Amino acid sequence: MTDGTPSRLPLDWIAAALRRERTRAGLSLSELAKRAGIAKSTLSQLEAAGGNPSMETLWALAVALGVPFSALVEPPAPMIQVIRAGEGPTVRSDRSSYVATLLSASPPGARRDIYAVDLEPGTARASDPHIPGTVEHIVVSAGRVTAGPEGEEAELGAGDYMAYRGDVPHRYEALEPGTKFVLIMQHV
Repeated sequence: MTDGTPSRLPLDWIAAALRRERTRAGLSLSELAKRAGIAKSTLSQLEAAGGNPSMETLWALAVALGVPFSALVEPPAPMIQVIRAGEGPTVRSDRSSYVATLLSASPPGARRDIYAVDLEPGTARASDPHIPGTVEHIVVSAGRVTAGPEGEEAELGAGDYMAYRGDVPHRYEALEPGTKFVLIMQHV
């Protein structure tokens, strides 16, 4: 606000909110555009953080999505959360040395969980398939681990990253003492 006129809402906030709410509602671009009475190309442009949406367009989209207008224009809330090493809710496997500490549960509208995992050599952690569409991401911070879908495992060391389907049987096996990695479970 340098000349006395309010600055425009950042389009990336609106784009992210539209994608989030449309996905949550299970609507296609075409269906949401039809319900809101706007062109599909306009909605596509808005979801790509382009265009110059009017209040009326955003209001029609909010109504079509069944959300308050503020859900589409509210800035992302700043969030800082610190979980110290060794703290946080922990779950242990009965079948291996696998210990996972939940770092971030999936908030409403998002579908992912983040865990800090400690795993010792000696027993593999076999995991049953998760819900359809699940993708797991791991980043190794210490040690070495073999991980991935059964029959497609890869050996990873500190600093390595891997993504793979989590909706099929998969496993983790520590190859060195003190193996640690971050596991992000993304549910589509």
